[in-house]
Amino acid sequence: MKHAIVQNPFLRLPEHFSPTVVAASEQSLAGMRLAVKDLFHMEGLPTTAGNPTWLATHDQPTATASSVSTLLSAGAQFVGKTITDELAYSLNGQNIHYGTPENPINPERLPGGSSSGSAVAVSGKLAEIGLGTDTGGSIRVPSSYNGLFGLRPTHSAIAMDNMVALAPSFDTVGFMTRSLDELIKVAKTLLPNQQPLLAKTLISKVLIEQVEHKDALLKQLDTWADQGKLNIDESLEIDPVYWQTGATFRTLQGAEIWQTHGEWITQNDPDFAPDIASRFEWTKTISTDDVSDAKAQQAKFRAWLDEQLEGAVLILPTTPGRSPLLTMKDNELADYRNQLLELTAIAGLCGLPQLHLPVCEIDGAPCGLSLIGPRGSDLSLLALAKELME
Repeated sequence: MKHAIVQNPFLRLPEHFSPTVVAASEQSLAGMRLAVKDLFHMEGLPTTAGNPTWLATHDQPTATASSVSTLLSAGAQFVGKTITDELAYSLNGQNIHYGTPENPINPERLPGGSSSGSAVAVSGKLAEIGLGTDTGGSIRVPSSYNGLFGLRPTHSAIAMDNMVALAPSFDTVGFMTRSLDELIKVAKTLLPNQQPLLAKTLISKVLIEQVEHKDALLKQLDTWADQGKLNIDESLEIDPVYWQTGATFRTLQGAEIWQTHGEWITQNDPDFAPDIASRFEWTKTISTDDVSDAKAQQAKFRAWLDEQLEGAVLILPTTPGRSPLLTMKDNELADYRNQLLELTAIAGLCGLPQLHLPVCEIDGAPCGLSLIGPRGSDLSLLALAKELME
Protein backbone atom coordinates (compact mmCIF):
# COMPACT_ATOMS: atom_id res chain seq x y z
CA MET A 1 0.00 0.00 0.00
CA LYS A 2 1.30 3.44 -0.92
CA HIS A 3 1.69 6.05 1.78
CA ALA A 4 1.32 9.71 0.86
CA ILE A 5 4.45 11.68 1.70
CA VAL A 6 3.92 14.97 3.53
CA GLN A 7 6.57 17.63 4.00
CA ASN A 8 4.76 19.15 6.99
CA PRO A 9 5.01 16.71 9.93
CA PHE A 10 2.54 18.70 12.03
CA LEU A 11 -0.95 17.34 12.47
CA ARG A 12 -2.33 20.16 14.59
CA LEU A 13 -0.94 23.65 14.99
CA PRO A 14 -1.67 25.73 18.11
CA GLU A 15 -3.55 28.61 16.44
CA HIS A 16 -5.97 29.10 19.31
CA PHE A 17 -4.16 27.06 21.93
CA SER A 18 -2.88 28.72 25.09
CA PRO A 19 -1.79 26.14 27.67
CA THR A 20 -2.20 26.91 31.33
CA VAL A 21 1.19 26.50 32.98
CA VAL A 22 2.92 27.91 36.01
CA ALA A 23 5.81 30.15 35.08
CA ALA A 24 9.13 28.65 36.08
CA SER A 25 11.62 30.74 38.00
CA GLU A 26 14.32 29.71 35.54
CA GLN A 27 13.37 29.49 31.89
CA SER A 28 16.06 26.96 30.94
CA LEU A 29 14.37 26.10 27.64
CA ALA A 30 13.54 29.65 26.54
CA GLY A 31 13.71 30.06 22.78
CA MET A 32 13.41 26.33 22.07
CA ARG A 33 10.43 25.25 19.97
CA LEU A 34 8.62 22.09 21.03
CA ALA A 35 6.98 19.55 18.71
CA VAL A 36 4.75 17.04 20.53
CA LYS A 37 3.88 13.56 19.30
CA ASP A 38 0.14 13.09 19.02
CA LEU A 39 -0.01 10.57 21.83
CA PHE A 40 0.39 13.23 24.51
CA HIS A 41 -2.85 14.75 25.74
CA MET A 42 -2.98 18.53 25.78
CA GLU A 43 -5.92 20.39 27.26
CA GLY A 44 -7.89 22.05 24.47
CA LEU A 45 -6.47 19.91 21.64
CA PRO A 46 -7.74 16.53 20.40
CA THR A 47 -5.50 13.46 20.43
CA THR A 48 -5.68 11.20 17.35
CA ALA A 49 -3.04 8.58 18.29
CA GLY A 50 -2.50 8.39 14.55
CA ASN A 51 -5.94 6.96 13.77
CA PRO A 52 -9.23 8.70 12.83
CA THR A 53 -11.35 6.10 14.62
CA TRP A 54 -9.47 6.78 17.83
CA LEU A 55 -10.15 10.47 17.40
CA ALA A 56 -13.87 9.87 16.78
CA THR A 57 -14.32 7.60 19.80
CA HIS A 58 -12.49 9.61 22.44
CA ASP A 59 -13.31 12.90 24.13
CA GLN A 60 -11.08 15.91 23.82
CA PRO A 61 -8.52 15.89 26.65
CA THR A 62 -9.21 18.04 29.68
CA ALA A 63 -5.67 17.80 31.08
CA THR A 64 -2.13 18.06 29.74
CA ALA A 65 0.60 15.44 30.12
CA SER A 66 2.94 16.47 32.91
CA SER A 67 5.98 16.03 30.68
CA VAL A 68 4.57 18.61 28.26
CA SER A 69 3.63 20.99 31.08
CA THR A 70 7.13 20.71 32.55
CA LEU A 71 8.75 21.65 29.25
CA LEU A 72 6.36 24.56 28.72
CA SER A 73 6.98 25.78 32.25
CA ALA A 74 10.70 25.75 31.52
CA GLY A 75 10.15 28.11 28.60
CA ALA A 76 9.74 25.80 25.61
CA GLN A 77 7.43 27.18 22.91
CA PHE A 78 4.81 24.69 21.69
CA VAL A 79 4.60 24.77 17.88
CA GLY A 80 2.36 21.80 17.12
CA LYS A 81 1.38 18.17 17.53
CA THR A 82 3.03 15.78 15.11
CA ILE A 83 2.04 12.76 13.05
CA THR A 84 2.59 9.36 14.67
CA ASP A 85 2.23 5.80 13.43
CA GLU A 86 -1.15 4.32 14.34
CA LEU A 87 -1.32 3.85 18.11
CA ALA A 88 2.51 3.96 17.93
CA TYR A 89 2.65 0.32 16.84
CA SER A 90 5.35 0.64 14.17
CA LEU A 91 8.96 1.64 13.63
CA ASN A 92 8.55 2.86 10.05
CA GLY A 93 7.03 6.34 10.41
CA GLN A 94 4.27 5.74 7.87
CA ASN A 95 0.60 6.64 8.31
CA ILE A 96 -2.08 5.87 5.72
CA HIS A 97 -4.49 8.42 7.20
CA TYR A 98 -2.37 11.50 7.86
CA GLY A 99 0.63 10.90 5.63
CA THR A 100 4.24 9.85 6.04
CA PRO A 101 6.52 12.71 7.15
CA GLU A 102 9.30 13.22 4.64
CA ASN A 103 12.78 12.41 5.88
CA PRO A 104 14.53 15.81 5.45
CA ILE A 105 17.97 14.28 4.91
CA ASN A 106 16.99 11.36 2.69
CA PRO A 107 13.52 11.86 1.17
CA GLU A 108 13.78 8.45 -0.51
CA ARG A 109 14.05 6.70 2.85
CA LEU A 110 11.71 6.08 5.79
CA PRO A 111 11.64 8.68 8.57
CA GLY A 112 11.39 6.01 11.27
CA GLY A 113 8.50 5.61 13.66
CA SER A 114 6.51 5.95 15.66
CA SER A 115 7.82 9.37 16.70
CA SER A 116 8.47 10.19 13.05
CA GLY A 117 6.64 13.52 13.03
CA SER A 118 8.57 14.89 15.99
CA ALA A 119 11.87 13.65 14.55
CA VAL A 120 11.20 15.22 11.14
CA ALA A 121 10.13 18.50 12.76
CA VAL A 122 13.49 18.71 14.54
CA SER A 123 15.60 17.45 11.66
CA GLY A 124 13.81 19.89 9.33
CA LYS A 125 14.54 22.77 11.75
CA LEU A 126 10.86 23.38 12.51
CA ALA A 127 11.50 22.72 16.21
CA GLU A 128 14.41 22.28 18.60
CA ILE A 129 12.76 19.63 20.81
CA GLY A 130 10.98 16.59 19.45
CA LEU A 131 8.92 15.02 22.23
CA GLY A 132 7.93 11.43 21.62
CA THR A 133 7.64 7.99 23.12
CA ASP A 134 9.84 4.92 22.93
CA THR A 135 8.41 1.46 23.52
CA GLY A 136 10.25 -0.68 20.99
CA GLY A 137 12.62 1.95 19.62
CA SER A 138 10.50 4.91 18.58
CA ILE A 139 12.96 7.55 19.81
CA ARG A 140 16.17 5.70 19.01
CA VAL A 141 15.21 4.63 15.48
CA PRO A 142 13.97 7.98 14.08
CA SER A 143 16.93 9.67 15.79
CA SER A 144 19.23 7.39 13.83
CA TYR A 145 17.39 7.85 10.54
CA ASN A 146 17.21 11.66 10.85
CA GLY A 147 20.67 12.43 12.20
CA LEU A 148 19.50 13.48 15.69
CA PHE A 149 20.58 13.00 19.28
CA GLY A 150 17.90 11.01 21.08
CA LEU A 151 17.34 9.61 24.56
CA ARG A 152 15.13 6.75 25.63
CA PRO A 153 15.23 7.29 29.42
CA THR A 154 15.20 4.74 32.18
CA HIS A 155 11.74 3.18 32.26
CA SER A 156 9.38 5.17 34.54
CA ALA A 157 11.93 7.97 35.06
CA ILE A 158 9.49 10.38 33.36
CA ALA A 159 5.79 10.15 34.20
CA MET A 160 3.50 8.73 31.50
CA ASP A 161 0.28 10.43 32.71
CA ASN A 162 -2.34 11.82 30.32
CA MET A 163 -1.09 9.88 27.34
CA VAL A 164 -2.20 7.09 25.03
CA ALA A 165 -0.42 3.95 26.21
CA LEU A 166 0.86 1.12 24.03
CA ALA A 167 2.58 -1.40 26.32
CA PRO A 168 3.01 0.22 29.74
CA SER A 169 5.81 -2.07 30.93
CA PHE A 170 7.96 -0.75 28.10
CA ASP A 171 6.52 2.72 27.32
CA THR A 172 8.81 5.68 27.97
CA VAL A 173 8.71 9.41 27.28
CA GLY A 174 11.73 10.33 25.15
CA PHE A 175 13.06 13.29 23.22
CA MET A 176 15.26 14.26 20.27
CA THR A 177 17.32 17.33 19.41
CA ARG A 178 19.83 18.42 16.77
CA SER A 179 22.60 19.06 19.30
CA LEU A 180 23.83 17.28 22.39
CA ASP A 181 23.75 20.49 24.44
CA GLU A 182 20.03 20.87 23.67
CA LEU A 183 19.40 17.26 24.63
CA ILE A 184 21.17 17.79 27.95
CA LYS A 185 19.02 20.85 28.67
CA VAL A 186 15.84 18.86 28.09
CA ALA A 187 17.11 15.92 30.13
CA LYS A 188 17.96 18.11 33.11
CA THR A 189 14.45 19.57 32.93
CA LEU A 190 12.62 16.24 32.86
CA LEU A 191 14.86 13.76 34.69
CA PRO A 192 15.81 13.35 38.35
CA ASN A 193 19.35 14.48 39.14
CA GLN A 194 20.94 11.07 39.61
CA GLN A 195 24.36 10.29 38.18
CA PRO A 196 25.71 6.83 39.04
CA LEU A 197 29.42 6.48 38.33
CA LEU A 198 30.19 4.73 35.05
CA ALA A 199 33.76 3.53 35.56
CA LYS A 200 34.26 1.46 32.43
CA THR A 201 33.11 1.10 28.86
CA LEU A 202 32.21 -2.17 27.17
CA ILE A 203 32.14 -2.49 23.37
CA SER A 204 29.74 -4.94 21.72
CA LYS A 205 32.13 -5.81 18.91
CA VAL A 206 30.15 -8.73 17.52
CA LEU A 207 27.01 -6.61 17.13
CA ILE A 208 29.07 -3.87 15.49
CA GLU A 209 30.49 -6.38 13.01
CA GLN A 210 26.96 -7.33 11.94
CA VAL A 211 25.72 -3.88 10.88
CA GLU A 212 25.94 -2.00 7.61
CA HIS A 213 27.98 0.87 9.05
CA LYS A 214 30.52 -1.25 10.94
CA ASP A 215 33.53 0.39 9.26
CA ALA A 216 32.35 3.87 10.21
CA LEU A 217 31.60 2.75 13.78
CA LEU A 218 34.99 1.11 14.27
CA LYS A 219 36.71 4.18 12.84
CA GLN A 220 34.84 6.43 15.29
CA LEU A 221 35.72 4.21 18.24
CA ASP A 222 39.38 4.14 17.19
CA THR A 223 39.37 7.94 16.96
CA TRP A 224 38.00 8.29 20.49
CA ALA A 225 40.53 5.74 21.73
CA ASP A 226 43.42 7.59 20.06
CA GLN A 227 42.21 10.80 21.73
CA GLY A 228 42.31 9.10 25.10
CA LYS A 229 38.54 9.47 25.56
CA LEU A 230 37.60 5.81 25.46
CA ASN A 231 38.97 2.41 26.37
CA ILE A 232 37.94 0.00 23.63
CA ASP A 233 39.80 -3.04 24.98
CA GLU A 234 36.93 -4.47 27.04
CA SER A 235 33.97 -6.02 25.30
CA LEU A 236 30.56 -7.37 26.20
CA GLU A 237 29.09 -9.71 23.67
CA ILE A 238 25.32 -10.01 23.53
CA ASP A 239 23.92 -12.72 21.30
CA PRO A 240 20.34 -11.68 20.41
CA VAL A 241 19.64 -15.14 19.04
CA TYR A 242 20.75 -16.90 22.22
CA TRP A 243 18.89 -14.46 24.46
CA GLN A 244 15.88 -14.30 22.09
CA THR A 245 15.73 -10.55 22.64
CA GLY A 246 13.50 -9.71 19.69
CA ALA A 247 11.08 -12.62 20.11
CA THR A 248 10.82 -12.13 23.88
CA PHE A 249 10.13 -8.43 23.50
CA ARG A 250 7.56 -8.94 20.73
CA THR A 251 5.63 -11.45 22.83
CA LEU A 252 5.53 -9.37 26.00
CA GLN A 253 4.83 -6.13 24.17
CA GLY A 254 2.16 -7.76 22.01
CA ALA A 255 0.33 -9.24 24.99
CA GLU A 256 0.27 -5.86 26.74
CA ILE A 257 -0.88 -4.11 23.58
CA TRP A 258 -3.90 -6.38 23.27
CA GLN A 259 -4.63 -5.96 26.97
CA THR A 260 -4.45 -2.18 26.49
CA HIS A 261 -6.35 -1.79 23.21
CA GLY A 262 -8.06 -5.11 22.47
CA GLU A 263 -11.47 -4.14 23.80
CA TRP A 264 -11.47 -0.84 21.86
CA ILE A 265 -10.38 -2.59 18.65
CA THR A 266 -13.07 -5.26 19.02
CA GLN A 267 -15.80 -2.69 19.64
CA ASN A 268 -14.83 -0.17 16.96
CA ASP A 269 -13.14 -2.17 14.17
CA PRO A 270 -10.77 0.69 13.26
CA ASP A 271 -9.23 1.03 9.82
CA PHE A 272 -5.52 0.19 10.21
CA ALA A 273 -2.73 -0.06 7.66
CA PRO A 274 -2.34 -3.74 6.62
CA ASP A 275 0.96 -4.30 8.43
CA ILE A 276 -0.30 -2.73 11.65
CA ALA A 277 -3.64 -4.55 11.40
CA SER A 278 -1.84 -7.89 11.05
CA ARG A 279 0.22 -7.18 14.15
CA PHE A 280 -2.90 -6.35 16.17
CA GLU A 281 -4.49 -9.58 14.92
CA TRP A 282 -1.42 -11.49 16.07
CA THR A 283 -1.43 -9.92 19.55
CA LYS A 284 -4.75 -11.52 20.45
CA THR A 285 -3.35 -14.99 19.70
CA ILE A 286 -0.60 -14.73 22.34
CA SER A 287 -1.28 -17.32 25.04
CA THR A 288 -0.68 -17.14 28.77
CA ASP A 289 1.99 -19.83 28.35
CA ASP A 290 3.70 -17.67 25.71
CA VAL A 291 3.74 -14.76 28.15
CA SER A 292 4.96 -16.91 31.03
CA ASP A 293 7.85 -18.27 28.96
CA ALA A 294 8.75 -14.79 27.71
CA LYS A 295 8.72 -13.34 31.22
CA ALA A 296 11.06 -16.08 32.41
CA GLN A 297 13.41 -15.37 29.53
CA GLN A 298 13.23 -11.62 30.22
CA ALA A 299 14.08 -12.18 33.89
CA LYS A 300 17.16 -14.24 33.01
CA PHE A 301 18.39 -11.71 30.48
CA ARG A 302 17.71 -8.78 32.77
CA ALA A 303 19.59 -10.33 35.67
CA TRP A 304 22.57 -11.16 33.46
CA LEU A 305 22.77 -7.72 31.83
CA ASP A 306 22.30 -5.90 35.15
CA GLU A 307 25.34 -7.74 36.48
CA GLN A 308 27.42 -6.97 33.38
CA LEU A 309 26.54 -3.27 33.42
CA GLU A 310 27.18 -2.58 37.09
CA GLY A 311 29.16 0.67 36.91
CA ALA A 312 29.61 0.28 33.16
CA VAL A 313 28.32 1.63 29.87
CA LEU A 314 27.71 -0.52 26.81
CA ILE A 315 28.44 0.81 23.30
CA LEU A 316 26.55 -0.84 20.45
CA PRO A 317 24.87 0.02 17.12
CA THR A 318 21.46 1.69 17.39
CA THR A 319 20.09 0.22 14.15
CA PRO A 320 21.28 -2.29 11.54
CA GLY A 321 22.31 0.63 9.32
CA ARG A 322 20.68 3.30 7.21
CA SER A 323 16.96 3.86 7.10
CA PRO A 324 15.22 1.49 4.67
CA LEU A 325 14.18 2.86 1.30
CA LEU A 326 10.52 3.76 0.85
CA THR A 327 10.45 1.24 -2.00
CA MET A 328 11.50 -1.71 0.17
CA LYS A 329 9.11 -4.63 -0.27
CA ASP A 330 6.75 -5.42 2.61
CA ASN A 331 8.26 -8.83 3.35
CA GLU A 332 11.78 -7.35 3.36
CA LEU A 333 10.62 -4.56 5.66
CA ALA A 334 9.10 -7.12 8.04
CA ASP A 335 12.40 -9.03 8.15
CA TYR A 336 14.28 -5.79 8.76
CA ARG A 337 11.91 -4.93 11.60
CA ASN A 338 12.73 -8.22 13.33
CA GLN A 339 16.45 -7.55 12.95
CA LEU A 340 15.97 -4.03 14.29
CA LEU A 341 14.00 -5.22 17.32
CA GLU A 342 16.81 -7.60 18.29
CA LEU A 343 18.92 -4.50 18.91
CA THR A 344 16.34 -2.16 20.42
CA ALA A 345 14.92 -4.86 22.72
CA ILE A 346 18.18 -5.04 24.67
CA ALA A 347 17.42 -1.83 26.56
CA GLY A 348 13.66 -2.28 26.32
CA LEU A 349 13.53 -5.64 28.07
CA CYS A 350 15.66 -4.34 30.93
CA GLY A 351 14.19 -0.84 31.34
CA LEU A 352 17.60 0.72 30.68
CA PRO A 353 18.40 4.19 29.35
CA GLN A 354 19.79 4.34 25.81
CA LEU A 355 21.34 7.40 24.19
CA HIS A 356 21.75 7.61 20.41
CA LEU A 357 24.67 9.58 18.98
CA PRO A 358 24.54 10.47 15.25
CA VAL A 359 28.24 9.94 14.56
CA CYS A 360 28.16 7.99 11.28
CA GLU A 361 26.74 8.15 7.78
CA ILE A 362 26.80 6.09 4.61
CA ASP A 363 26.58 8.03 1.34
CA GLY A 364 24.91 10.91 3.16
CA ALA A 365 22.42 8.73 5.06
CA PRO A 366 22.82 9.08 8.86
CA CYS A 367 23.25 6.26 11.35
CA GLY A 368 25.26 5.96 14.53
CA LEU A 369 25.80 4.23 17.83
CA SER A 370 24.25 4.07 21.27
CA LEU A 371 25.31 4.19 24.89
CA ILE A 372 23.36 1.97 27.30
CA GLY A 373 23.85 2.27 31.04
CA PRO A 374 22.33 0.96 34.27
CA ARG A 375 18.88 2.17 35.31
CA GLY A 376 19.05 5.75 36.54
CA SER A 377 22.29 6.55 34.70
CA ASP A 378 20.64 8.79 32.07
CA LEU A 379 22.53 11.97 32.99
CA SER A 380 25.78 10.02 33.35
CA LEU A 381 25.37 8.76 29.79
CA LEU A 382 24.89 12.33 28.62
CA ALA A 383 28.00 13.45 30.53
CA LEU A 384 30.04 10.70 28.88
CA ALA A 385 28.65 11.63 25.48
CA LYS A 386 29.65 15.25 26.12
CA GLU A 387 33.24 14.14 26.76
CA LEU A 388 33.30 12.02 23.63
CA MET A 389 31.80 14.65 21.34
CA GLU A 390 33.99 17.58 22.45
